[in-house]
Amino acid sequence: MAPTIRSPFRRTLALMASAAILAHASMNGVAYAQTAPETTAPGVAAPAAPETAAPAPTPLAPAAQQQTAPVQAAVPNNGPASVADLAEGLLDAVVNISTSQNVKDDEGAGPAPRAPDGSPFQEFFNDFFNKQQGNKGGNHNVSSLGSGFVIDPAGYIVTNNHVIEGADDIEINFANGSKLKAKLIGTDTKTDLSVLKVEPKAPLKSVKFGDSSTMRIGDWVMAIGNPFGFGGSVTVGIISGRGRNINAGPYDNFIQTDAAINKGNSGGPLFNMKGEVIGINTAIISPSGGSIGIGFSVPSELASGVVDQLREYGETRRGWLGVRIQPVTDDIADSLGLDTAKGALVAGVIKGGPVDDGSIKAGDVILKFDGKTVSEMRDLPRVVAESTVGKEVDVVVLRDGKEQNVKVKLGRLEDSDQAAASDDAAPDGSQDDGVIAPDPGENNDMDQPDSGDQAKPAPGTPDQHKGQVSPDAATPKNVLGLSLSLLSAETRKVFGIAESVDGVVVTEVTPGSASAEKGLKPGDVIVEVAQEFMKSPDAVAAKVQALKQEGRRNAQLMIASANGDLRFVAVPME
Repeated sequence: MAPTIRSPFRRTLALMASAAILAHASMNGVAYAQTAPETTAPGVAAPAAPETAAPAPTPLAPAAQQQTAPVQAAVPNNGPASVADLAEGLLDAVVNISTSQNVKDDEGAGPAPRAPDGSPFQEFFNDFFNKQQGNKGGNHNVSSLGSGFVIDPAGYIVTNNHVIEGADDIEINFANGSKLKAKLIGTDTKTDLSVLKVEPKAPLKSVKFGDSSTMRIGDWVMAIGNPFGFGGSVTVGIISGRGRNINAGPYDNFIQTDAAINKGNSGGPLFNMKGEVIGINTAIISPSGGSIGIGFSVPSELASGVVDQLREYGETRRGWLGVRIQPVTDDIADSLGLDTAKGALVAGVIKGGPVDDGSIKAGDVILKFDGKTVSEMRDLPRVVAESTVGKEVDVVVLRDGKEQNVKVKLGRLEDSDQAAASDDAAPDGSQDDGVIAPDPGENNDMDQPDSGDQAKPAPGTPDQHKGQVSPDAATPKNVLGLSLSLLSAETRKVFGIAESVDGVVVTEVTPGSASAEKGLKPGDVIVEVAQEFMKSPDAVAAKVQALKQEGRRNAQLMIASANGDLRFVAVPME
């Protein structure tokens, strides 16, 4: 059984691959209904016999019969519309997946205990543990069950990665009772999807993907799977929510449904009323491990592309933009002149990445990508990953208060590890709380002024700003509750600031100020204010004053830590 994760509210986010022992349980824990008399239907209790016979009913007059007839006709004798015909045509395409894994016994169990000398049970005691020692280092099998569905009559099957992860043997159980060994074609841990292949003697019954993007909250859906080993179980419900983020991966966009799905339903299909797969059941929230009507499915609009790539290449080939992003908060939106908090704020550009040519810069807010609106930060990694490697796409960014359209050519996400290694952070899609760790040369990737004032001094050389500013600029200034000073060899030494960091150093932070509440501290360096490079305390003060005159309520600061990590902070200008 897959591990469960408990939330602070004692809810369980459970991956639903069930243990094999559940499939072969003796059913001792199942309560059976009492046997009914033979004159009644099985499982239906016969009514108690009356103590006295009731008088025969008085025949109604013809007029009374006519009055009661319409009432009898209005009583419904059927429930909601049946889905039996729909389910019947789909059951054969849904399979049970049984896996086994050889697990090496613990070799670090220590020496076996021994019975006291002279004990009457010494012979049996020592004989038992000697046998255990003889089996030390052996293997034992761990089995599990899950669900899947056939997407190609030739034998391609889709399921969850966590259903088959680590399995040494995968067996597919079909609705007609036949079994076939399966091999793994490809798997994707980021979306928890896998593709298997069997070799059938005759074409298999298959189902196709539908378009989950057309589904609305309240639409009817049907789940078929293998909960607790009960194969071919059908449940019906509605779509309860869309675009759910359950922190299962970087591309969370789950469909929420109240159709009952339990452990063992993992990898099974969620159908629309046309019999098309619009989701792959993956997780549930439950305090007990059973269904409480909150289940999550990977939408077909995401899954179908991943499945196609796994079938064709045996791996995923996702697009890569080469930026690091952070959320656009209300304060940041106000500092940028946005009417609402939307888009993804570019916190940094990965050196050597697809947009290292300056097409996208730190401080840009990405509003649209390839025609798709980026409503919030987490939308961007998903739409980029779904794009074709090498494709040229149009990106709408907010820069200097104006929307601009830029063209970028996407790289491949799987090839980005080496490019990002020197940055000590993950590529596009991994925000790391909006903080980036540039290497000593990465400031070249940031938004630089045309004057070249952001050129970095080589290690051991005098500070570039000495003698280039007025005497007043060298005097510490107090702005936004911050005491600011020029970066010099002395201040670098005092705060341990790297030579690659350039800007205006924070020497003190007023307790209780807005800057203190935003987490600024002595030793931080203000690199930019409102996307303009800062070379002196006077420059910071002047820019903040200009923003106030423009009616801005917040000042957007690009802050570098002593070791060069960058982040954006919007500080209220009260």
